[in-house]
Amino acid sequence: MEYRKLGRTGIDVSVYCLGTMMFGAMGNPDHDESIRIIHRALDAGVNFVDTADGYSFGESEEIVGKALRGRRDDVVLATKVFYPMDDKPNHGGTSRRWIVTEVENSLRRLQTDHIDLYQIHRPRPDTDIEETLSALTDLVRSGKVRAIGSSTFPASQIVEAQWAAERRGYERFRTEQPPYSIINRSIEREVLPVCQRYGMGTLVWSPLGQGLLTGRYRRDRLDTTHRGGLMPQHFGDDRKLEVVERLVPLAEKAGLPMTQLAMAFAINHPGVTSAIIGPRTMAQLDDVLAGADVRLDDEVLDRIDEIAPPGGDASPNAVAYTPPEIADARLRRR
Repeated sequence: MEYRKLGRTGIDVSVYCLGTMMFGAMGNPDHDESIRIIHRALDAGVNFVDTADGYSFGESEEIVGKALRGRRDDVVLATKVFYPMDDKPNHGGTSRRWIVTEVENSLRRLQTDHIDLYQIHRPRPDTDIEETLSALTDLVRSGKVRAIGSSTFPASQIVEAQWAAERRGYERFRTEQPPYSIINRSIEREVLPVCQRYGMGTLVWSPLGQGLLTGRYRRDRLDTTHRGGLMPQHFGDDRKLEVVERLVPLAEKAGLPMTQLAMAFAINHPGVTSAIIGPRTMAQLDDVLAGADVRLDDEVLDRIDEIAPPGGDASPNAVAYTPPEIADARLRRR
């Protein structure tokens, strides 16, 4: 397993980061099996684990906490805050009020006294970024959090956060967690260059294109039961399926499974620190780990660029951040 510096934090992390969204009610409800999957990843050299309070409403964090008993010191542990944890007002978002409350809940569920990387799961335009950074700074200074990061922030808001931190003397975001895969490459235009400019580490999510880049989903055999039927329309997107159909023979010519081709592509970019893998089963984990040492040559990378041009998306990523000015028609039409 290869290790890289997490931005300028001085922390070494594996190029594969174990994402835990699929542990708990959202994916695999069997805690014991999920723990075995986590242990298998750690034994294979993965030392970076990413979760979030919103994954199965805290259940994922509880599973991770149990799995890391006796192994916590060897793991760079990341979690996130933002999504509502119930239907009560103020039990979500990026306000100081919620952050200082929810970090305690995450620490309890994770059975630890500190979080190595605490991330803001999504932007919240109606909350002053200085409010958020002020609360996160206090957590770093108290020792409950070691470093802070953002997730799926547009480049403009990454820059704004950096400037606000410098202007006010706050801790700055040391990492960004954006979506990135062969079929969704738009972060190559601005997000990755901005992160490189500010010395931020990047842990990219959905390197397998929400399952499309496993090669199991083709025009002639669509399976909309993936992850319990989550976003079945994603698998019928003809623009993405066209990319998949053209990648399959390329992977075969390179002698690689589609999964390994996709993962090797994601970690090849010099702006990428680590790619998040999100297995639900042991078989899925083993499939990905088998390609941990695969590297793509220029010929294969050039061919991928022809199929899926740099800086573009085959179609929008349905679960990435959409600014309210786009999502809410009232903000466009008044």
